[in-house]
Amino acid sequence: MQNSGKFAWTWTIREEVLEEYVKMHLAPWPEIMEEHSKAGIRDYSIFQNGAQFFYVFLCDDLDAAFSYLAESDACNRWNAITSKMVVGSFDFREAVPITPMREVFYLK
Repeated sequence: MQNSGKFAWTWTIREEVLEEYVKMHLAPWPEIMEEHSKAGIRDYSIFQNGAQFFYVFLCDDLDAAFSYLAESDACNRWNAITSKMVVGSFDFREAVPITPMREVFYLK
């Protein structure tokens, strides 16, 4: 299936910081929003099911977006906090910082 430019993945958030994680995302720093927009990320949503979070956004060039975010001071400060909250890693300097889920259905 051809990629629609929509990317999604899931993370599990540690129970002891779940409330703090949600609060951070209910009121994200303005510079985080700006940096994601500059990176080419748009229509970004996060959904919660208990401690599991589902992330989905549109992006024309995922590699370029992740490279841009990896160099962002604001994103690195944000990630220094939130990376300790997730089970696993989301270091944008890793070869594959986030493994997007496979899209198996798309209705335009």
